[in-house]
Amino acid sequence: MSNKPIRKAIFPVAGLGTRFLPATKAIPKEMITVVDKPIIQHVVDEARAAGIEEFIFITGRNKNVIEEHFDQQYELETLLSERGKIDVLKELRAGLPQAGNVIFTRQQNPLGLGHAVWCARNIIGDEPFALLLPDMLPHGEKGCMSELMQIYQKTGGNLIGLKNVDPSETHKYGIASFDEDNSKNARAINDMVEKPAQGTAPSNSMIMGRYILQPEIFDLLEKQHADSSGEIQLTDAMRQLMKSQDFWGYEYQGDIYDCGSRLGFLNANIAFAMDDPELAKSVKKMLKRHVEKN
Repeated sequence: MSNKPIRKAIFPVAGLGTRFLPATKAIPKEMITVVDKPIIQHVVDEARAAGIEEFIFITGRNKNVIEEHFDQQYELETLLSERGKIDVLKELRAGLPQAGNVIFTRQQNPLGLGHAVWCARNIIGDEPFALLLPDMLPHGEKGCMSELMQIYQKTGGNLIGLKNVDPSETHKYGIASFDEDNSKNARAINDMVEKPAQGTAPSNSMIMGRYILQPEIFDLLEKQHADSSGEIQLTDAMRQLMKSQDFWGYEYQGDIYDCGSRLGFLNANIAFAMDDPELAKSVKKMLKRHVEKN
C-alpha cells in the first residue's frame, strides 16, 4: 500500500454554521476566533507544522473573507510597520502560506462532506492527501496531523485520527470499529458508522476530523449516491474503499474540541487561553470568580 509523502491538504469550509447564528449571519464560522486566531488559522497552522505544502479550501457562498485572511494586506502591513509594531507584523506574515500554495475552489451545491472532498479531485490528482475538518480543533503538545504523519510512515494506506469519547456522546459522531490487530502502533479499522443510534455504537472511538486518504476515494465519491438527507457521505465511500485498501485508526494523544458546538467552542477558548502566558493567570482567576459567584 502506498505511503507516498503527503503534500496536499483539503479544508472543507463551505458550511453555513447555522448552530452559531446570529454570529455566523455575516461571518463564516471558520473565522470566529479561538482567543486571537480564527479557527481556520489554527487548523492551517496544524497542517503546516505537519509538513503540508499545498492548502486547498473548498468554499461556498459568502466565504470570501477566508480568502482575504490568507492574502497579504499591504495597507495593514504598511500601517503596522510605520507604527513600529514589528512583532505583530511578523506574526501576520508567518501565518500566510507561500505564494502559489493556496487554492480555493467552490462547492456550488451543499451536498455534504463527501461531495466537498470530491470537488478537490483535479487539484489532488493521484496523490494521497490530508483532510482536516475545521470544526474539530485538537489541542496538545503535538498537533494531531503531525502525529498522523508519523504513524503513516509505518502504516501507509488510509489513516484516521480517533478520540475516545463517553458512550453518551457516540451518537453525535462517526464511530470506528476494529480488528484485534494492534500492529504498527495503530488499530486496523474494519468498519465505521455515521452517528449511530444511542446505545448501538461499535466502540467509543470517535472519528475526529483528521484523515490521510488515498486518491482512489475520488472514484468512489463520484459514483456515491446521496443519502436520505440529500448529502454524499464520506463515510460511505470510505467503507467501500475499505474492501480493497487498509484503513488504520490512531488515537490522538491530546484533547479535541468540537468548535461546531457552543460548549466545545468555549472549552477551546479556555484551553488555548491557558496556554498563553499573558492570559493564563488572569483567566484562571476569572473562572474561579465565576464559579464562586454561581
